[in-house]
Amino acid sequence: MTSSSRPLVWWKLLWMFLKVNLLSPSGPASIGLLYKEAVGSIMSEERFVEAVGFSNMLPGSEALKLAMFVGYAAGGIPGVLTALLGAILPPTVMMLVVAFLLQQIQREDWLKGFIAGMSPAVAALMVTVAWELMRTTRSKRVNFRFLLIAGLSALALAMGITPPLVLIGAGILGILLYR
Repeated sequence: MTSSSRPLVWWKLLWMFLKVNLLSPSGPASIGLLYKEAVGSIMSEERFVEAVGFSNMLPGSEALKLAMFVGYAAGGIPGVLTALLGAILPPTVMMLVVAFLLQQIQREDWLKGFIAGMSPAVAALMVTVAWELMRTTRSKRVNFRFLLIAGLSALALAMGITPPLVLIGAGILGILLYR
């Protein structure tokens, strides 16, 4: 990367994460939008899936870990800082505005219904992201190994095993099954 192209990459990272975090402020929902923004222009699909996997394994905010991974892949340490700025600024401003508004309306009855109505939408967004990742696998067809890992992962999550341990187990099973 030439020194003249670095500011362009940093600007692209800042704009990408500002856009993703303005249009899709929740962590799981932002993965689908970030996928469309990053894959092909900044990183490969395989690298993106790797980033999502690692961000789920490590503790902390998924959106910030993804920003750091993508930022580093595209622009090194300055890319990390730029991507983090783009990822942190929108939710911080939004949270301040929402906190102020909730203070004003916290005793309204309709607020409980509004919050209850958001839960199924979040679940649908997560299913959509999972479907998109499954649909775009390299083999372009779902095979027995894929379904086995997905089924065992779902079973482990239903049994209360934490997501990072499920991801590590799925990775080890992937090593064994895809040799």
